[in-house]
Amino acid sequence: MSEFRFDVEGLFDEDYLYFYGESLGARTKAEAELIWCLLELQPGMEVLDLACGHGRIANELAARGCVLTGLDATPLFLDLARKEAAARGLAVTYVQGDMRALPWTNKFDRVINWFTAFGYFDDAGNRQVIAQVASALRPGGMFALEMNNHDGVIRGFQASSVHERDGDLLIDRHTYEPLTGRMITERTIVRGGRIRRVPFFVRMLTFTELRDWLTSAGFSMVDGWDEHGDALTADSRRIITVARL
Repeated sequence: MSEFRFDVEGLFDEDYLYFYGESLGARTKAEAELIWCLLELQPGMEVLDLACGHGRIANELAARGCVLTGLDATPLFLDLARKEAAARGLAVTYVQGDMRALPWTNKFDRVINWFTAFGYFDDAGNRQVIAQVASALRPGGMFALEMNNHDGVIRGFQASSVHERDGDLLIDRHTYEPLTGRMITERTIVRGGRIRRVPFFVRMLTFTELRDWLTSAGFSMVDGWDEHGDALTADSRRIITVARL
């Protein structure tokens, strides 16, 4: 077993939005509706979007009447989130910070962590994120975690993938590391005549592992669905885990 690098600044930058922004934007309303239903949201509830990125979901939920706070580590994404919120006349609080050290206690009714924004640390760090979420939630609060489904990804494992936009390329080469449970990715970006490489990894977890981590942090009633809110199967590519304190 070896250590792997995670180039946070290289991964979450303008190139990320260039290749993924349009496709993510197209699914935002449907995802916000699914979150609304799974978390039993109501206008006025205080919601934390943890690793909120450029605010696509936080702003959408704010537009539906929730009181939103978004936390992310990337200043570029937070600036874009604030600009969109201002353009839409939305009052959303955006904070730069670390998921492992949240500055709130007993504040939120709901917390969401969406689009594989979990699993970026060692297991102690990943479990610390869950502990921080539990601390930030009010009693009876709920947490929704959406990420790749370990079983579905392994069953349909692809060693590489390519995204193309206007002749520019984003190429991912994947290796699954069973001793750490991590999917190791070497990303190559070819854009505007420039080539750069970005290493990163994501901890892959089965539903039962997620359930055990969540219950150990004080959560109960842990349920799992696929990306559409339907029954989770071994072939599901994504998993939504919802837990209540």
